[in-house]
Amino acid sequence: MADQWRNRARRAVETRLRDGLRANENRPHYVVCGQNDLVVHLVNALLAESVRVTVIVPPHRRPEGPDIRAIRGIRVVVAERLDEESFRSAGLVGADGLALMHQDDVGNIHAALCAQAVEPRLRLVLRMFNTGLGNSVRPLFADCAVLSDASMAAPTFVAAALGEPTPTHFRFRGRTLVVARRKDVRPEHVVCGLADTDDARQVRLLPSDQTTADLVLAEATGQPPGTEVAARRIIRARRRKQRPSAAIWRAVRSFATRKIGIATLAVLAVIVISGSLLVRAGGVSVWQALYVALVTTISGADPDPDKTPSAQLMQVVLNLAGLALIPLITAAVVDGMVNARLALDDGRLRSPRNGHVVVIGLGNVGTRVMAQLHDLGIEVVAIDKDPQARGASLARRLNVPLIVGDGAREENLEAASVATCQALVVVSTDDVTNLQAALNGRAIKNDLRVVLRLYDGDFADRIQNSFNMNISRSVSYLAAPSFAAALLNRQVIATIPIDRHALLVGEVPVAAGSSLVGRALAEVDQTAGVRVIGLTPVGQPVLNWSPAPAQRLAVGDQLVVVVRRAALSALLKQASPPLADPEPPALPTQSRFPTAGPG
Repeated sequence: MADQWRNRARRAVETRLRDGLRANENRPHYVVCGQNDLVVHLVNALLAESVRVTVIVPPHRRPEGPDIRAIRGIRVVVAERLDEESFRSAGLVGADGLALMHQDDVGNIHAALCAQAVEPRLRLVLRMFNTGLGNSVRPLFADCAVLSDASMAAPTFVAAALGEPTPTHFRFRGRTLVVARRKDVRPEHVVCGLADTDDARQVRLLPSDQTTADLVLAEATGQPPGTEVAARRIIRARRRKQRPSAAIWRAVRSFATRKIGIATLAVLAVIVISGSLLVRAGGVSVWQALYVALVTTISGADPDPDKTPSAQLMQVVLNLAGLALIPLITAAVVDGMVNARLALDDGRLRSPRNGHVVVIGLGNVGTRVMAQLHDLGIEVVAIDKDPQARGASLARRLNVPLIVGDGAREENLEAASVATCQALVVVSTDDVTNLQAALNGRAIKNDLRVVLRLYDGDFADRIQNSFNMNISRSVSYLAAPSFAAALLNRQVIATIPIDRHALLVGEVPVAAGSSLVGRALAEVDQTAGVRVIGLTPVGQPVLNWSPAPAQRLAVGDQLVVVVRRAALSALLKQASPPLADPEPPALPTQSRFPTAGPG
């Protein structure tokens, strides 16, 4: 009986909470769970849409992590666990969407099941590293999107390591579109100019004069993507450098330690010098002197009082050299075998590398970067201080050398042959370690291409300008637009990262009563931050990739555009009908669920 009364009371509170939220505020309500950089960028993107945002955060925050409470205009709920009670206290009843942004895949799935019990009609966005697992559980939910920020950002890091602008390519309505440099594609294949990157410090996105854009969106014509072309170029260059003599010399160098090698060379030098002096002292031929020197060194020789003093001296020196040479040869053989065995066990380099890519940090992003480089045929050397890192098992399975240690230390960078590598990709989760590793790598090789991951976007910009780093990217900044679009249930086709910016490719429907009805297509295309690349007229199933600029928009038309994030929000508002006058707010209702933080 008591359980029945509690269930009735809970349903009554849920009903009052749902009605109260909807009556007090007509704006959509979204709940976000987590406290990391991706959550910060996602919340800022949602606030730009003029929606209500509630963030559920754990009670304890990492000192180096962001403080979500510093963002104004959101409601913060502190919860130890993501269970049904926490979701009710956050107002999930009647909410429009929920984003689960923790790094624990299983934890996100469990939280999604709890959320579904509280509000079955809910848009769910799950952050998952294992997208295969996420896609397997999608049928459990009515409306669910599974995204991986690591999968989104990894191709960008791979392209930067290979010296390419961006790896983006996507297929839509029977066409495959790729991002390429204008000089690499024919003019008739160019769909849209994306950016003018001549000035690396100030990249101009979607310039008004399309002819100035050196980075374009083009139709694929059977040519491999830029990253694949770059990978083939690197492989060919590495093969040309791998001469037989160089390979033999690297094998000899890797066989024993430097000290043993120097000692062995010194003893051999003594033997050669002594043999040469023996030729002069004994008056014998070169062959006889070589024979006598080798026999004396290896097996020793009987004393001969009739020899000249100089010949006797050389004989003594050769005997002493022979005593030292045999142990040195034995030590070199043993040392080489032990080093090879340790290298196999620890994943260390058995010989110096050339033309490879060094990846520091085998977390979510580093693991994806390593796997994609390996798939492209690029030799990879990985460094991580945790032998049980997420990507450590994959590195061993792919036979990728793994150096266990701090990637910021010079000795580990030298062990990874940074001096002869193609690029250094630093993607650990610590900004200080990443920056130190990048600077130490530059100290070893001045012209080293560095792909640096930094969480703080402003800090990344300043580092890129001050230290002349080739590129520095924030994974959270690159992935946030896709998560926001999925949560808002928008038709975003692709996200195009360019430098530290992002362009979106999406569909915009023209609704009845919107301000776009009757306007010429050229007016929309001339809007700052918007480029129209296609139009599906109402009632026609075929997309027109080259619509006439003078064509007037009608209700039901579908625009395909390349836009900046802020411009997409403005364009969607223009394409939507005007909002009705809001109802007068209802009196606030009491709730027994406690909340914490600013509201």
